[in-house]
Amino acid sequence: MIIKEEDKYKYLESDGQGDVILLLHGLFGALSNFQWLFERFGNNYKVVSPILPIMEMPLKKLGLMGLVKYVEEFVEYKGFDKVHVLGNSLGGHLAQLYALSNPEKISSLILTGSSGLFENAMGSSFPKRGDYDFIKRKAQSVFYDPATATDELVDEVFNTVNDRSKAIRVVITAKSAVRNNLEDKIGQINAPVLLVWGQQDDITPPFVAEKFMELLPNAKLYFIDKCGHAPMMERPNLFNDHLDKFLSDLNSKAD
Repeated sequence: MIIKEEDKYKYLESDGQGDVILLLHGLFGALSNFQWLFERFGNNYKVVSPILPIMEMPLKKLGLMGLVKYVEEFVEYKGFDKVHVLGNSLGGHLAQLYALSNPEKISSLILTGSSGLFENAMGSSFPKRGDYDFIKRKAQSVFYDPATATDELVDEVFNTVNDRSKAIRVVITAKSAVRNNLEDKIGQINAPVLLVWGQQDDITPPFVAEKFMELLPNAKLYFIDKCGHAPMMERPNLFNDHLDKFLSDLNSKAD
């Protein structure tokens, strides 16, 4: 797919004319993370994924609230009335904040490996600049199957960590996420929520998903075995089956 560039936005968008599914990537996420979602849902839904400006936003604005404002402006720019918001990792955190600030815009929320309550992030040893093998192990640890961390993905993370400006931005954004704990707020989200979690997620472990399930008043939780922090990448067929059923059930109730 070709990245569209309009105004200050860069994004992918499918040709489907149905409900909007807005995809929000994580801190080290790329639009390629959502490849299988576009393939499965792109014809029947308007699937859209903006590139979050973590590496371009002015430092004084950088952080979760600055990124949420960017998402709000993007949705307004596109003229979307209501959206299903799907977020992985930091993207899930942003999805929750967006839902809390814009409840009238939310058709549903889909969280997978989401921060917002607890996350291990990169651990106390981040970042180790110049050590490719260390970065490769870190990237592989995101997944149950290390092979899911392709050379392209590892190279992307390595290049980010070794660019001083980008590394600073990663740290600022990660610290903003840790400070922005939503345990006392997410009970206000009344929209339908789908939680899909990797059983072997070491970054936001299964107990985090169970806590989300406990706090969110209208949530469903599914675990996927032999799966780490990014189920939509590592086990795309199973993930998409859960999402397909969730969206179909919502549409049935609407009818």
